[in-house]
Amino acid sequence: MRITRVLSVALLMLGLAVSPAMADSTPSASPSEDGDAPTEAGTSFRTATEFEQGQTATASASTGDYLYWSFPADAGQRPTVRATVKLPEGAQSSSTWQIDVYDGLRRRQACQYGAQTRTAGAAATAVELSCTLRTVRAWSEQWADDPLPGTYYVRLTTTRLATADLGLPVDTEVEADSKDIGGAAAVDGSLAQPLVPGIAVTSQQDDEDSSTEAVLSSLEPDDGWASGWWSDRWLWTALGAALAALAGIGGYSLTRGAGRPARVPPPGA
Repeated sequence: MRITRVLSVALLMLGLAVSPAMADSTPSASPSEDGDAPTEAGTSFRTATEFEQGQTATASASTGDYLYWSFPADAGQRPTVRATVKLPEGAQSSSTWQIDVYDGLRRRQACQYGAQTRTAGAAATAVELSCTLRTVRAWSEQWADDPLPGTYYVRLTTTRLATADLGLPVDTEVEADSKDIGGAAAVDGSLAQPLVPGIAVTSQQDDEDSSTEAVLSSLEPDDGWASGWWSDRWLWTALGAALAALAGIGGYSLTRGAGRPARVPPPGA
């Protein structure tokens, strides 16, 4: 009976710890109103059009243009960027399209998986691209190329195009969402500030007590930037300690026995 109660308590604690971890595995971004989504794209990093995760940004452009957007991504998220290019009807040859994602330091980030580059035939009406990044880390070594919290830039362009098709009109759609990885991607440390445009200028002005304000990126995660120290890894650590203690109690209960055997005389007899 005592062992049954110990196992019941252990299973109850395991269920309480798994529940928040399962909640962290759901997508972090929910679709917002289409009316709030941008309908144009920038032409450089400095003019990149901002959009929220879950939105579908659209833009009309010409073949050969470089199109830029930006969105925020926080620690523990694994962003996925998708782009759709609706090709013109008058194309005379095939074209190759590519989507690139850069972090707040403008370092090009590698895709874990996804069709980052695709070639569309002359008769194709659309081409779809995607790029799933590595999980964003709260902190990293200076020499590492790990994705860090802050603004992420999306660049869409064609890398191979016939001269006769240059300048034809195209319609583009770009969207981004993330999966929360949770404590599995947690690290010991965090950035002082997220890598967003203008944050370095603002920090310097705060030190100098300047009245001039820098223009920061207007987008951030719905619940603000993560502090970097809390994750469900703490729950699993506490669960492991509790299970170790319960295992010790259960082992003691099993090996202790019912007391001194009847055939053994008491001490001093």
